[in-house]
Formats: sequence, C-alpha cells, structure tokens
Amino acid sequence: MPVDAAQLWTLNHRLLTVVMDACSAELARLGLETKEFFVLAEVTSSPYPAELAATLMIPKASVTVYVRNLVAKGFMRREIDDADLRRHRLALTAEGEVARDRALAVLATEFDRRLAKISPHDRTELHRILLALLEPAR
Repeated sequence: MPVDAAQLWTLNHRLLTVVMDACSAELARLGLETKEFFVLAEVTSSPYPAELAATLMIPKASVTVYVRNLVAKGFMRREIDDADLRRHRLALTAEGEVARDRALAVLATEFDRRLAKISPHDRTELHRILLALLEPAR
C-alpha cells in the first residue's frame, strides 16, 4: 500500500512541532522565544534581514520584530555592511553565540531522545533520506 505524501508531510510537521514544544521551556530559560531561536540559529548563514526572511520563509516584518528583540536582549547586533553602506548586516554577539549553542544543544538532546526509538541503521537511512529530499528538484 503506497504511503500518502501529504500524510508523511503532516507526520514530519507534527514531529518537529512536538520537539520544539518540548524545548520551549528551556528556550525560555535561555531568554528565547521559539521563533527567535530560528532567527538566532540562521543569522550566521543568512546575515541580511531580507535574506534571513527568505531562508526562514517568514515575513520581513516578522524578521524585523525578532531582530529588534534579539538586539535588545544583547544576542545580536546590526552592523553597516562595508561592501554597501546602505545595508545592515546582522551578527551574533558573544552572548548570542552562547545562547544559540545552548539552544541547539537543548534541541539536539530532545530530538535525540526521539531518535533513540529507532535503530542506528534507521538513523543513517533517515539522514540519507532527508539529505535527498533537500536536494533541489530537477
């Protein structure tokens, strides 16, 4: 019997939601809201606000709010881009790096708790499958 693609997508989304919900209290202790965590985790790879919004697939206005909050908390700073003085580049502060690393450790621990339910072979296969699904469509 074939597996329904929409059902697989829904199960994957539910898993991610359950893991993030399980981490939310610890993220709050670190001073982070869940969506702020995603911004904090991605800003090094996508340092420009518009790029960050596109990468995270969230509205630019939301990125502005999250960045403002993270700057106020001392986790992030805005810098003038030397290549284009009209642009702001986002960077993590030392405190932001610590918060990001701790939050990622919390997430990894919670997800690892879920992954412990499957065999090492299945974990390897899941890794391979996820990488394949993330490849650009041809």
